[in-house]
Amino acid sequence: MNAYDWLYNLPAADSDNSCKVLEVSFNKGSRKDFFRNITLHQFEKGDLISVEGVSGFDVGEVSLTGEIVRLQMKKRNVKEENPEMRKVLRRASDRDLEIWKQNKAREPQAIVRSRAIAKQLKLEMKISEVEMQADGRKATFFYIADGRVDFRELIKVYASEFKLKVEMRQIGARQESAKVGGIGSCGRELCCATWLTDFKSVNTAAARYQNLSINQTKLSGQCGRLKCCLNYELDTYLDALQYFPDSCDTLQVEKGTANLIKKDIFKNLMWYMLPDSTKQYPLTIERVQKIRSLNEQGVIPQELEAVELTSSKPKEVEPEFVDVVGQISLRSLEKADKKRKQQTQKHQQQKPQQKQQGNQQQKGQQMQPGKQKGQQRPQQGKNKR
Repeated sequence: MNAYDWLYNLPAADSDNSCKVLEVSFNKGSRKDFFRNITLHQFEKGDLISVEGVSGFDVGEVSLTGEIVRLQMKKRNVKEENPEMRKVLRRASDRDLEIWKQNKAREPQAIVRSRAIAKQLKLEMKISEVEMQADGRKATFFYIADGRVDFRELIKVYASEFKLKVEMRQIGARQESAKVGGIGSCGRELCCATWLTDFKSVNTAAARYQNLSINQTKLSGQCGRLKCCLNYELDTYLDALQYFPDSCDTLQVEKGTANLIKKDIFKNLMWYMLPDSTKQYPLTIERVQKIRSLNEQGVIPQELEAVELTSSKPKEVEPEFVDVVGQISLRSLEKADKKRKQQTQKHQQQKPQQKQQGNQQQKGQQMQPGKQKGQQRPQQGKNKR
């Protein structure tokens, strides 16, 4: 999540007490951390800097500077005076960026190879992402697993295969979708990949309160879990359901027992269905409460007194049937057929005439070379004499 630095233009009253900590993002924002700026340089958002890593250095992008970093640290329970906080080394040089790009290019191949090794060892886990340090001395393998995985042998194989220090970090399905990103069924980017930071538990009860059908394919997101947006409007639905009466699943009328089917929260209506009938009757909340009070007194009303619903949508005008018979006369079709027949007959008659003319021309061309030869023979004899 990228926070907007709304304190950017605020002048610093005391430079000594200003925040000396920077928020640095790695791997296109999928991971962020805080680093202490001990250098004399003033960094701005978007600068590439070299920071301390595991037995080496790493390259990241400055995401926040100034007083707003203190608010982010307070939100994550990070103390500014922490002596173990890593430090900023320098502004990233051309050599640092070249090494960083070379090691980042190894990540796609490392993902494929690491998945193959995990499959050979028959471990029930999935490698979702591999993040390499800028200097290539360490790699973090993010994996997903339903239970505990004994990857002691896996770490040895990874270390010998990739020639670096290995760190395994387990993440959930929601964290994986946040790292991968994508577009949801609503047409917008995933909430977990853009602004959502806290993942709250989502139950099917949230769908029942909102009168949604329990369909796993429609209610689950790209992570395979229930959509986080089911909790967004849950409080509004719970407040609206307070006005609906409880224990009104059945109502007694003369025609039989009416069973509750659904509740229309937006229109404050309750839909009932009578036995031996497929018709649904919408009732207001006041009418339902009145029938229930009558049933408690032992009185059975005659009818439900359903509400007549009028739709505000304009009715669609059906296209009228157009009779096109008689607009096209048969005489015009007959004339067109006669013209086609006459043209085909003329074309057939012209073909044999063209063939005869072509044969005569070919015969004439064959006779001309013979005559020329006969004329040339006596001239050759004269020359010899």
